Amino acid sequence: MPTVNIASHLKDMAQHHPDQLAVLFPASRDGTGRTKYSSFTYKKLDEESDFLAAGLDEIGIGRGVKTVLMVPPSLEFFSLTFALFKVGAVPVLVDPGIGIKNLGKCLAEAEPEAFIGITKAHIARLLFGWGKQSLKQLVTVGRRFGWGGHNLPKVAEIGRIRQTNAVKVDQQWQAANTEIDETAAILFTSGSTGVPKGAVYSHGNFTAQVAALKQAFGIEPGEIDLCTFPLFGLFAPALGMTAVIPRMDFTKPARVDPREIAEPIARFGVNNLFGSPALLNRVGRDWRPTIKKDQQPSQASFDVSQKWFTLRRVLSAGAPVSPAILERFSRYLSSESQIYTPYGATESLPVAVIGSHEILQETRHLTAQGAGTCVGRPVESVDVRIIGVTDQPISEWSEQLCLPQGKIGEIVVHGSMVTQQYYKRPDLTAIAKIHDPTTGRMRHRMGDVGYFDDQGRLWFCGRKSHRVVTTNQTYFTEPIEGIFNAHPAVFRTALVGFVRAGNTEPVLCVEREPEQSSSDERRLTDQELIAELRELGARFELTRSIQTFLFHRSFPVDIRHNSKIFREKLAVWATSIIK
Repeated sequence: MPTVNIASHLKDMAQHHPDQLAVLFPASRDGTGRTKYSSFTYKKLDEESDFLAAGLDEIGIGRGVKTVLMVPPSLEFFSLTFALFKVGAVPVLVDPGIGIKNLGKCLAEAEPEAFIGITKAHIARLLFGWGKQSLKQLVTVGRRFGWGGHNLPKVAEIGRIRQTNAVKVDQQWQAANTEIDETAAILFTSGSTGVPKGAVYSHGNFTAQVAALKQAFGIEPGEIDLCTFPLFGLFAPALGMTAVIPRMDFTKPARVDPREIAEPIARFGVNNLFGSPALLNRVGRDWRPTIKKDQQPSQASFDVSQKWFTLRRVLSAGAPVSPAILERFSRYLSSESQIYTPYGATESLPVAVIGSHEILQETRHLTAQGAGTCVGRPVESVDVRIIGVTDQPISEWSEQLCLPQGKIGEIVVHGSMVTQQYYKRPDLTAIAKIHDPTTGRMRHRMGDVGYFDDQGRLWFCGRKSHRVVTTNQTYFTEPIEGIFNAHPAVFRTALVGFVRAGNTEPVLCVEREPEQSSSDERRLTDQELIAELRELGARFELTRSIQTFLFHRSFPVDIRHNSKIFREKLAVWATSIIK
């Protein structure tokens, strides 16, 4: 079987561009309030991760060992992750934001043999009994108290000694020669679209993702990347970019201080930015056009109102990005730059891509007429199909499952970056995967519904589980919400179902724009806005029957991106209001 290790990208960069900065992390502030950064060059990151890999292997965290990694964004996070890849261990990555109960369930499922974490993580491990039946090795990043194990500097020192001794006998330590289908990591989903589950990533999956991202966006070695989502930040070294980590709370992108985004962009000449829709919305609303169009970045201070001429592209994922958010954030960009909204999921990314130019010039108008959200054309290495909507497992793939162009159905993907199973969840794997007898691999059911238009573009129509089925009609969320979201007084809407006397009725939850539109002379009352929304809905067959509107102050959203709407919670809330 072919061999590959995702960490080989780091080794290549260290050999060909040793002095290029790989990671910059905010360490402190100087006397003027300017951020001071600590950093690793590619050579330093490669060396540090080599030492850690050798040390981890020496203490028993080697090939195939499932290892919980609970370390916040930092230089140590990068060096440890690549060290685990190099040694062939299997990092288990769980978002702490999913809550203590779900964390415990995820770690119980994973049955980790090693635990690497900061002091707080180890205290939580002891308090809640995480992994007490399976853990054999402990490593602490930071101050270690009475739980034993090793601290990180000691592991690195063990690795240095091993490396030195190996060189003396001409047997230098080498990274694990992992196979293409060998497990590289277990990444738990956030649980925002169901039960948190561990997507099993192979080294081949990661390698295919890197190739797809490079091809889809034209990313070149030497670019500067501003990483506002730590896991995506790991792709930067693999893609040959310099990763700049901003000063922010990564669990609250919707509350980021725009100045903490503006400063590193202007200071380092950032070329690539990943930001969730919530982050783009927060920063975009802070626009103050005080800089002249022909002003160069070097002439301005780190002002949020400055045009960011160095930004070649912005990527935003985690939830659909509204045209209004794209329009606001685009004011920072040059006319040549775009905001790309790659479609995908933890189990498969990227699947399809579209840029803001096409959205703002064309597809937004179709979205406002009930077409759904266009997520673009499939990337080169992914096969995307549409099948009939069903909640039942499908054991075997057949072309007869596919629907014709223009028909809404469930989105199914196949490709080398598509994960093949959930860890120790055969029940969920059976529901989400379809065996393809022609390739011997699994196709993944995205759990989303959509269709292809006559130009080969994929349109997203919402989560399959969020569809509202009534006696007369099946409502898909994105086409319905796109119509009402076009109203200038509306920030976003969410369609949910309400059961009355055994019958399901559609209800539209509405979150108003926090700011008054410049075209309005006064703020509409709730009753006036409802009347206008009913009038808007009456223009389209899709929305004509929706008559119940409820205003919600702030929709519940996921912890990871602050962007996915928890419609299940809104449905419970709506039921309590209507009753």
